[in-house]
Amino acid sequence: MYLVESKGGAIACMLLALFFLGTWPAIMTLLERRGRLPQHTYLDYTLTNLLAAIVIALTFGEIGQSSPEQPNFIAQLSQDNWPSVLFAMAGGVVLSLGNLSTQYAWAFVGLSVTEVITASITVVIGTTLNYFLDDKINRAEILFPGVGCFLIAVCLGSAVHSSNAADNKAKLNKLRKAGYSSASKEATTNKELEDLENGNGTTEKAKAGTADFLVELENRRAIKVFGKSTFIGLAITFFAGVCFSLFSPAFNLATNDQWHTLKEGVPKLAQIII
Repeated sequence: MYLVESKGGAIACMLLALFFLGTWPAIMTLLERRGRLPQHTYLDYTLTNLLAAIVIALTFGEIGQSSPEQPNFIAQLSQDNWPSVLFAMAGGVVLSLGNLSTQYAWAFVGLSVTEVITASITVVIGTTLNYFLDDKINRAEILFPGVGCFLIAVCLGSAVHSSNAADNKAKLNKLRKAGYSSASKEATTNKELEDLENGNGTTEKAKAGTADFLVELENRRAIKVFGKSTFIGLAITFFAGVCFSLFSPAFNLATNDQWHTLKEGVPKLAQIII
């Protein structure tokens, strides 16, 4: 089994992970704003994730000699390690729920607010749980001031959402008073939407941030948010953050077995597919 044993390699893996973590929300948001249903996009994401996990397990998971302390992937399949596997599966479930929830949260509160709040909740809850799972090996006086900063970010993100919601409501009310009607202000026809989805056709776009832009976006996107309570978006966002925060502790329990659920002599999971 291939293991990254150098700090440089570990940092490179972290930077690569951060690159993908930063790009996939923007791409999925763009797809939803072009009218694609989030569940269809998530189906593509899930199948790709599964195929990638299988390929990685059968390649990197089989590199090198298998040993009793660090068995290869195939060797682990026959071991009595179901408690750890169940923790890994639970981590995969909450991660999937978090990913799916964020796609709906983006429509309600926007990409920037959603990512700030969910990431901050993940750090606050996930770091705290892992701190106690790891038997407090890290220095709390250094760790938790940083966690406190993320907690402040959660509060500021919620305030930004409330401010944006009030601003958008005022713009739309002003547009209605000016004689706006949904029939006369349709952004595009169904045929034009199909052309845009296929990469053909053009349409004039309203200036970002204006009331016309909000109406145009509402008519094109898959998830309709006009008339919905502002608290719905925040509730979905907080739920997604909690789900994300539970993934890391579940992964920690699966690989390190802090609760001693494995039988004596059974090695800890060295590689997990989620």
